[in-house]
Amino acid sequence: MNQLQITFSAAQEQLLSKKLSELPISERELRTQTAEIVVKEEGLGAAAVSAIVLKEASEEEVCKVFDSHVWTIVSGLKRVDALYKKNMSLETENFRKLLLALAEDVRVVLIIIAERVALMRTLNAGEDTEERRKVAKETSFLYAPLAHRLGLYALKTELEDLSLKFTNYTIYKDIAHALNEKKQQRDAYVSAFIRPVEEKLRSLGLRFHIKGRTKSIHSIYNKMQKQQCGVDKIYDLFAIRIILASEPEKEKAECWQVYSVVTDMYQPNPKRLRDWLSIPKSNGYESLHTTVLGPDNKWVEVQIRTERMDEIAEKGVAAHWKYKGGKTESGMDEFLKGVREMLESDQVDAADAISDFKLNLYDKEVFVFTPNGDLHRLPKGATVLDFAFSIHTNLGCRCVGGKIGSKNVPIKHVLRNGDQVEILQSPTQRPNESWIKIVKTSKARNKIRQAIKEQEFKNVADGRELFERRFKNWKLPLEEADVMHLCKQLGFKTLSNFYQAIAQGEIDLLDIRDKYLQMQQAQTEAQSNATAISASEFVQNPNQQAELHQQEELVLDDTLRNVAFKAAKCCNPIYGDAIFAFVSATSGIKIHREDCPNAAYLKSRYNYRKMKASWSSRSGGGKVNAATLIVVGKDNLGIVSNISSVISKEAGVMMRSISIDSDGGNFEGHLTVLVDSVDQLENLIRKLRSIANVDSVTRK
Repeated sequence: MNQLQITFSAAQEQLLSKKLSELPISERELRTQTAEIVVKEEGLGAAAVSAIVLKEASEEEVCKVFDSHVWTIVSGLKRVDALYKKNMSLETENFRKLLLALAEDVRVVLIIIAERVALMRTLNAGEDTEERRKVAKETSFLYAPLAHRLGLYALKTELEDLSLKFTNYTIYKDIAHALNEKKQQRDAYVSAFIRPVEEKLRSLGLRFHIKGRTKSIHSIYNKMQKQQCGVDKIYDLFAIRIILASEPEKEKAECWQVYSVVTDMYQPNPKRLRDWLSIPKSNGYESLHTTVLGPDNKWVEVQIRTERMDEIAEKGVAAHWKYKGGKTESGMDEFLKGVREMLESDQVDAADAISDFKLNLYDKEVFVFTPNGDLHRLPKGATVLDFAFSIHTNLGCRCVGGKIGSKNVPIKHVLRNGDQVEILQSPTQRPNESWIKIVKTSKARNKIRQAIKEQEFKNVADGRELFERRFKNWKLPLEEADVMHLCKQLGFKTLSNFYQAIAQGEIDLLDIRDKYLQMQQAQTEAQSNATAISASEFVQNPNQQAELHQQEELVLDDTLRNVAFKAAKCCNPIYGDAIFAFVSATSGIKIHREDCPNAAYLKSRYNYRKMKASWSSRSGGGKVNAATLIVVGKDNLGIVSNISSVISKEAGVMMRSISIDSDGGNFEGHLTVLVDSVDQLENLIRKLRSIANVDSVTRK
């Protein structure tokens, strides 16, 4: 390390020499070259050089003779090396981000770039082996973009060219030969192109400087691929950049003035004009590009910009890697701008100041591996359960925990960068509502809700099927209204909750049977008592409440008539209601109102049993139908007699039953009336609403 002109203490020198001597000769040479690159081409110092040599050293060995920040770099290099022991694809943006996220000190990333440069320089181009091609592909997909993002454009270009050399040597050799064949002529050509432009611009009093360059082999190859042509057809093989020292208010005018000078001297290609002065790119990039036909009929690209524009393009908002197609990322611009400025600084301690930078650009993300080495990106705070759902929905639904290393962790365990997680699963596991609070990702939450909903639908179907099958075996008739009444008696708000409880074994069907029989017996006794007391007052036919008069006619599917049917007890449809027919499994055709509380369930679950139905024009003539009204208002003396009086005065309307509950000065009454049409019922409702102290009248 003496040739690097870096001073170490005696103890440090001794440790470094010892570790170097323990390495194989080839590895020793590679590390020496890496150290030279980080010092001479990246501007780093003693800490980085020490970390390169001490990669295999323990924390105790390092911290005994070096500062703690050297161990930070060493541990970062160890973690990056551990990635290569996993079977993963390097051809991903995620992997690049993971390397950055794992590097607490930016020097870790700079060192691994230098390592790859050293490795690529030592590869033998004469042999075409699969291993070398793999290394070259990794370089193209990972290391060159990293170098580009950190502003190391010379190293980036070299890595890209060497990658092409080892992946497509024939193309590389052809392009290199074409470029090197007449290097002196090319340099002379660029000088000849620039000279008259410089003279004219000086005569106009403009302050400027001009850069001339030849495109890299890799860049030329990309253009050949894109344009499907040979190297001789690439227009902008030579690129000239004219950079003006303009005042802010004169920038655009002077740029166009330079454009005018260039195009007066050389014929422009109008199809190749790019005006990012008038309308800058969305990322802030400003410049004026044109391609002109220079001496000897060769096309040359000319870029015209000011020093401010050039600084933004090189270091700031529109760094080169971004305006060539990279994705903007929050926080990346300012960080990399600062790193590049430090690397380019003339200060002796610039490299040491890098230790103040902690690469926290991805503090909102974690990168986690499967046992096979597949990489998954998750938001910070994501859990094992999030990871399971990111792999597959079924795996997430069966997840009971995870295994990180040799340690079992619960589903709520929060993941860290670089964790390699094996998902533990059980075929009996099912998602539940508490999982929604555990997960961080919207994907996992949506999948959990979907799984819970699907399970609920399945439970409802299974519970209903079991309920109906057992009642059929017991030879007990089932009516929807009776089941609804039983459901409410048992404390369930909906039939769905009732059937779910059955499917999950939360209630015993034998208990349900006993309660159902008790309810049926109570209803029979109540009906018998009511009939004996008031049959002559309220009804003309004891079967009116259970069944519509069979002389009434219903039209099914617009054509089918004279069909036996019953009115569903759950909604009691009457002539004039919007209705539909439902083919019951045990009770034939039943008629439901469209707004029946069970309509949505019946249509969604048994839509194949639903039939279109309507009343015929002959229906309803003198036939009575039961309807239940709920009357709510303020309780006072005479309210019951007022309601009864209105009903009794309404022609063709009979009151079958009335019950009033009073509480705290308010009342709620349930009225069963017999009417012959919905029009008659609506007329009655309007009159009841007009009674003093009646707040609302609704149909049940």
